Amino acid sequence: MSDILSFLKTVKPFDLLPEEVLTGIVDLLQEVYHTKETVIYHQEKTKMKGIDIIVEGEYEAFFYDSGQNKRLVEQYTKGFCYGGISVLLNKKKSIRTVIAKKGTLVYFLHRNDFKALCRAYDAFFHHFTAEFGRRMLNDEYAHFVKQTHTFEENYIASDQMYSRKIESVSPREIIACNSQTPIYQVARLMGEQKTSCLFVKNEQQQIIGYVTDISLRDNVIAQQRDGQLPVIQVMDNPIVSIDDQKYVYEAILLMFSAKIRYLLIERNGEFTGFLSRNRLLSEQAQSPFVFIQSVKLAITVEELEEKWRKVPEIVYQLLSRGVKAEIVNQVITTVSDAILVKVIEGVIGEIGEPPAKFVFMALGSEGRKEQTLKTDQDNAIIYEDKANEHREEVRKYFLEFAEIVSARLDQIGFSFCTGGFMAKNPKWTHSLSHWKRNYTEWISEAIPETVINISTFFDCRFLYGEGAIMDELKTFLDQELQKPLERFFYHIGKNALQYEPPLTFFKNIKTYQEGEREVFNIKKTMTPIVDLVRVFALKHRIYKTNTGERIEALREKKVFTEKEYHELIQSYYYLMGMRLKKQAVQIINDRTEPDNLMDVKSLTKIEMVTLREIFRTIENFQLKIKISFTNSLFG
Repeated sequence: MSDILSFLKTVKPFDLLPEEVLTGIVDLLQEVYHTKETVIYHQEKTKMKGIDIIVEGEYEAFFYDSGQNKRLVEQYTKGFCYGGISVLLNKKKSIRTVIAKKGTLVYFLHRNDFKALCRAYDAFFHHFTAEFGRRMLNDEYAHFVKQTHTFEENYIASDQMYSRKIESVSPREIIACNSQTPIYQVARLMGEQKTSCLFVKNEQQQIIGYVTDISLRDNVIAQQRDGQLPVIQVMDNPIVSIDDQKYVYEAILLMFSAKIRYLLIERNGEFTGFLSRNRLLSEQAQSPFVFIQSVKLAITVEELEEKWRKVPEIVYQLLSRGVKAEIVNQVITTVSDAILVKVIEGVIGEIGEPPAKFVFMALGSEGRKEQTLKTDQDNAIIYEDKANEHREEVRKYFLEFAEIVSARLDQIGFSFCTGGFMAKNPKWTHSLSHWKRNYTEWISEAIPETVINISTFFDCRFLYGEGAIMDELKTFLDQELQKPLERFFYHIGKNALQYEPPLTFFKNIKTYQEGEREVFNIKKTMTPIVDLVRVFALKHRIYKTNTGERIEALREKKVFTEKEYHELIQSYYYLMGMRLKKQAVQIINDRTEPDNLMDVKSLTKIEMVTLREIFRTIENFQLKIKISFTNSLFG
């Protein structure tokens, strides 16, 4: 008995229990021996009668995928306790398949006795819940656990774009001509090769442009250009390429965002062929990307309103099929961008061409490409500086333009921003020189009010207009951020600490009463991640706007470790997935306006445990902000 007692004192989490309790447990243990290669538990089939503590030998635990391949294989040896998570959080069914790799001796403890220990000793119980929470931050582990509970036809054709790489799609051969080739010969060559896209090379054999059937129509025939002219005078740009190790969905999204129909495919820095948008879309007849194409073909505001109403259903279907939240965000962003561009083009068509070059930019969650289904307008306008005699005329046009655009977006479903961060607000429609003064004042004053402005406008993203204007503003901002700015970063750091993860002193989820519900605000829960990542992005002059892209860039700069990168990215998108699905259900099933309030009673044990682990992760990162930017553990 003394040997068993001594052994239990080395086993986690039994080492947390009082000795008198361990002495009692010794009498409850049963010795069980498994011969080599015995399958002890089958994932999601075997009902666990209790837990096993390995005394001698070895367990191999893993998931089987649909092809019966072993995934996430782990070896457990002496002193490991298997089964606690399965008994507590998986309806007593073994989460994984387990095989004895050697002749293996275990001590077996019945689940009733195990549960009694969990009820009596919080630290003992939290060992298993915390371990499970950490595991659920691993995308692959979470996929297999969730798959058994929410499995829907994950392998239907329309989902393949999310797991299918571009290398699996046969590209078309690149047909090219010299930049001095006459236009009529180019048209003849396209006919002979039966291609609707022919690329143009310079003397160094580098691809510098392309010609399509549409190019010939718009740039040659419509303008009555001479067919003897060299093709370089009528070719289109830009050249856009993608690596063949990227995914199909990334290629389609890139084509939509860059407004191109053809994409060059790269492998090891060499072009191997090209793909057309129509080719990829034709293979995805039921995909959301066909829906995006239909948005681009809409004409009236009423049509665009109808398209936006369909987005929640697409979001719900994607999340239910296991599509990652970051991809769903990209789909929502691409749809909303397409709607905004259609609205802008429509308004310009009605009130006339603008009297100056301009940029219409997105801010906030829209600027970060992190829109949800509860979204409002966050945008602004920058226009080029004009001579004094034209300033009032230019300003009058853009304020009228912004007013109409904003009203139509509100009609479609993008409500007015309650904080007034909209182009229709005269404060946020100005010349480039005025915007430069804004940034200078916000950074130099560095008071709480201006810190909010710089945070909002650092998340700005080009949507429509003259990209060079925005490039000039970002170059200016980059120069400003290289000055000594200790006071500025002190306040921006403090601002990032105003929201705290909703954890009680005892590490339970902190809620408040909303009617009859016990809720927490999931948007405010995500805000600390957005804020702290933005602070580090500002400090290190990273001008990506998306939170996930910023986290990745900060890892590349060694600001975040590999471990910190994974913790943050997995935490953020886990919360985003919960938020999007909840809002979609409210719109589709409840027929109510979506909100950001999560009712804790609606959460599963798995979700509760994972959330607690995420909140701890956020707390740890806020400590990093306190030390790095406020020089204090207390903020």
